Amino acid sequence: MGPTLAKAWFRPVNIILINPNTTEAMTARMHAAVAPMIGEGVKLTAITADYGAPSIEGYYDEVFAVPPMIEALKPIANQIDGVVVGCFDDTGVDALRCLLDVPVVGICQAAMQAATVIANKFSIITTLPVSVPALEHLVLRYGFERLCGRVRAADIPVLDLEENLEQATQSIVAELERALVEDGAEAIILGCAGMVELSRSLTERYGVPVIEGVGAAVKLVEGLATLGLSTSTQGGYAPPRKKMYSGILAPYSPSVKS
Repeated sequence: MGPTLAKAWFRPVNIILINPNTTEAMTARMHAAVAPMIGEGVKLTAITADYGAPSIEGYYDEVFAVPPMIEALKPIANQIDGVVVGCFDDTGVDALRCLLDVPVVGICQAAMQAATVIANKFSIITTLPVSVPALEHLVLRYGFERLCGRVRAADIPVLDLEENLEQATQSIVAELERALVEDGAEAIILGCAGMVELSRSLTERYGVPVIEGVGAAVKLVEGLATLGLSTSTQGGYAPPRKKMYSGILAPYSPSVKS
């Protein structure tokens, strides 16, 4: 173990779990579910977007979730060792990788990476049909189209997971059972951060891995950070070139210092 790696391994690791929507109860549930999983010397801080949509459901909501994340993370960029974006659309992950010099992981990518290690085929269960195309695009982008049987929608709004979890779970379970029979799924991915608490009980109930992405992403970031690895600054994730934006976007100009 070289000096750089040894230093990264033994120093405290500060991970930020950021919820791109404004629902603080969801942030608290995510943190409570995964905090027991973190290793010794790791600090996990959960933060919620200061403004924006109460839930992210589809392409339109995604666009407006990125600015509040940038505003929250830019001032603390030199104090953190990794970021988990707690939205299954992996909202703003690419932009944050350009902005920060620490690992940034979305919960969709982390969940799919985990599934491919422990199963030959998986299906994803998300909330509303409007989210299905976005997740299908992520499956293709991450190269898992041969392993993903199907992206299924339980047809429940995201906030139902906060307000009526028991009834929402029934809809999720119905799709899970169809995925096992119709898709031949060997593992199930829960395609929404609001499903974070269901993983363990459903795994035990059905005898197959049921993966939620928040825990998978936190552990992935923890591993990358302790290994001293971060996002490459070559090519696509290079820091943005300095230029001035106009109008209400001026504060986000790459030339403007935080």
